[in-house]
Order: sequence, then structure tokens, then C-alpha cells
Amino acid sequence: MDSADIAAIEAVAGDYVEGWYRGDVARIDRALHADLVKRILTDPEGYGSLREVTKDRMVELTKEGGGEDPSAEFVVTVYDVSDEIATARVVSPEYIDLLHLVKGTDGWQIVNVLFRFRS
Repeated sequence: MDSADIAAIEAVAGDYVEGWYRGDVARIDRALHADLVKRILTDPEGYGSLREVTKDRMVELTKEGGGEDPSAEFVVTVYDVSDEIATARVVSPEYIDLLHLVKGTDGWQIVNVLFRFRS
């Protein structure tokens, strides 16, 4: 894995988490791909229903204040980088997010998120 790509992916994950917790729309907007789909399992005991959130909704929620914890700490782990795709994990105070990222003309952006609340 290229160290420059790893650093860029970590920076994008930082924009995603810190953008959310600080209510910073510009940071979360640049971290998320236009076609982002963020999902959470809502019925693990039953049919495994998923709730989806789009980029537009994430930006809207961030405008409304986001996570409202500017000092939130988080850990980013980059698992794999393969040319223009990558996977990473972010652990923040409330969530565990599994990220898929793509590298395009705007650099690395998050295209898929599967997350759960921390227990």
C-alpha cells in the first residue's frame, strides 16, 4: 500500500468524522462521493432490514449540527488499497463505520458506509 494513498484516505476519514462531530459541512461534503450510500442494519433479529442515508441527507444533518462533539476522538484503520479503491474502518465515540472509498479526479472519497452503534 502506498503511504501517500494511506495518508489521503486517513485525511478523508478525518474529514468525514470531524466534519460530522464539528458540524463542518465543507469537510463532510468533500469527503463523501455524490453517489454515497450509508447503511445501518435496523432489524438484526428479523429480516435484516437496512436504513439508507444519502450524501445529501448527511450534509443536511451536518448543517443541523451533526454529532455536536467537536473534541470527539476517533481511530482510522486502512485495510486495503487497490489502485483506485480502498477499504477502511473508523471507530468514533458513537459508531463503528466500515468505509469503501474510490479515487477519482477529486481524490479519495467515501462511496459506501456500513455502520452500527457502538455497544
